Amino acid sequence: MTTTVPIESIVSKIVFIRDEKVMLDRDLAQLYGVETGALNRAVKRNAERFPEDFMFQVTGEEAEVLRCQTGISKPGRGGRRYLPYVFTEQGVAMLSSVLNSKRAIDVNIAIMRAFVQLRKMIKSNNKLARKLAELEQHLESHDEQIQAIFEAIRQLMTPPAKPRKNIGFVVKEKQAAYSRRGVKRKKAKHAR
Repeated sequence: MTTTVPIESIVSKIVFIRDEKVMLDRDLAQLYGVETGALNRAVKRNAERFPEDFMFQVTGEEAEVLRCQTGISKPGRGGRRYLPYVFTEQGVAMLSSVLNSKRAIDVNIAIMRAFVQLRKMIKSNNKLARKLAELEQHLESHDEQIQAIFEAIRQLMTPPAKPRKNIGFVVKEKQAAYSRRGVKRKKAKHAR
């Protein structure tokens, strides 16, 4: 069986709101090939099938965040005039019973696979995060040793300091010895 919509494009339409993975009514309507208003009317006719944990309407703040993320138009600007509805994974599954068409069934199967794929990715990311934390903890004990090694390498790489030349007049040992003898002779002459 071939799916009508690639799973990757469905995964990109799944967003997180209120710590839930959800899909916007507009994106679902596009996938099902119906107008957003028609989808919402079908849902409202079957409201008992869509409790709050299957579908909910976003708040003004959430709509603003979604507008920035997904490009929903502002109210009064030729776009939506009401806050969008979002559907959880269970709500999307329930949509297949409300929308009775071959396309709706195929799209629902693809969406369910996308949710499963997303769940697997999140699970593998959590495993990766745990392993990274373990590795960091393991390396913390080696930090001091590694720092000592780097310091030793830096010292080896630093060229030895060249001896500095003294500035000014330097008295050599022989000259100093002669001058001392000369001082002694003068003292001896004066003493006589």
